[in-house]
Amino acid sequence: MSEVLFYVIITIVVIDFLFEKVLDLLNDRRKSPQMPEAAKGIYDEERYAKWLAYDKANGRLGMLSSSVNIILILSVLIFGGFGWLDAWLRTFTEQPVPLALLYFAVLSGLSSIINLPFSLYGTFVIEERFGFNRTTVKTFVMDMLKGIGLSLVIGAPLGALIIWIYYSLGEHFWWVAWLILSGFSLIMTMFAASWIMPLFNKFTPLEEGSLRSSIEAYCAKVGFQLSRLFVIDGSKRSAKSNAFFSGLGPKKTIALYDTLLDQLVEQEVVAVLAHEIGHYKKQHIAQGLVLSTLQTGVMLFILGVFLRMPAFSAALGASEASFHVGIIAFGIVFSPISTLIGIAMNILSRKNEFEADAYARTTYNGEALGAALKKLTAENLGNLTPHPAYVFVHYSHPPVLKRLERLTNP
Repeated sequence: MSEVLFYVIITIVVIDFLFEKVLDLLNDRRKSPQMPEAAKGIYDEERYAKWLAYDKANGRLGMLSSSVNIILILSVLIFGGFGWLDAWLRTFTEQPVPLALLYFAVLSGLSSIINLPFSLYGTFVIEERFGFNRTTVKTFVMDMLKGIGLSLVIGAPLGALIIWIYYSLGEHFWWVAWLILSGFSLIMTMFAASWIMPLFNKFTPLEEGSLRSSIEAYCAKVGFQLSRLFVIDGSKRSAKSNAFFSGLGPKKTIALYDTLLDQLVEQEVVAVLAHEIGHYKKQHIAQGLVLSTLQTGVMLFILGVFLRMPAFSAALGASEASFHVGIIAFGIVFSPISTLIGIAMNILSRKNEFEADAYARTTYNGEALGAALKKLTAENLGNLTPHPAYVFVHYSHPPVLKRLERLTNP
């Protein structure tokens, strides 16, 4: 059984890699060296040529990164590296919870080291070359250290609790873990913008003035209780812009990147905010939370069944069944299902984006939102003509031309 699972795991890893490369190839073939008619009004010739070069540079980096990673993963699988690491760590401790935490810490550390050069090159070479990067070496290092700190303060205790539940409760593991993770997810949804994000970015209340007055007038019109409206110093890392809505109940937060305010005029900023409020009014945030909670429950139930099968740990070369080795094997075997779930969630997300656009059009100004989308696409060097298959699998937002078409012809 373990030998069959081993070959299944190898096959899944290879097919997943090839599937992604086929999608990348299809997407590349959609790119025209000459600016298409659809791009006019969004890109000029110079900006379009810059997008082609930017996309090509990122594509090469992505190909190199994914190739290195699959070679390493296949090598570790073929030579029993996961099992060897388990055996080596058992020389330090046989206690299941500390052993599992050590195992995940080593794998996470090795993964970070392997991917660090690609991250550095992407940030300080590609993003710098095309005028996006504003991250300093100090900020980059501090972000890494803060991420490690959060993993130690939040991730490690939560992981230890889940591992302890698995070894202590047996068949009841999945639903107890589900309750805990669902509660944690709810807390993060409500308070991440207040507790976590300020560790990485400065949140400043939007100052009094014409823009704030326009926003407050719109919120009053649609019956949205505006309590927390912030500007984020996104410009300290990138010239790219964004906006987001976070939270439930009275802890709702709307955040606008300072780069967004620099790139758009007042009416366009309000239109973007109207889109974000549309997500709240259409219950998209609550919907996403419910669906992700159900997804987590199903995954944990299947995980609980699979982890009780020693063949999963044995397939990766481990001499003893364990939570930490079994979950690595499960993660690979479950990945095709995870891909299908991701596709379904992206389909729903694209539908929700159209609905939020429609809400902004009907309650505020569709032309202003369209103008904002054009500017943001040009500023962020977005792909105007992605392949439909790539969109189907990976895009959580509809391509911008589709959004503009809906705004113009609802």
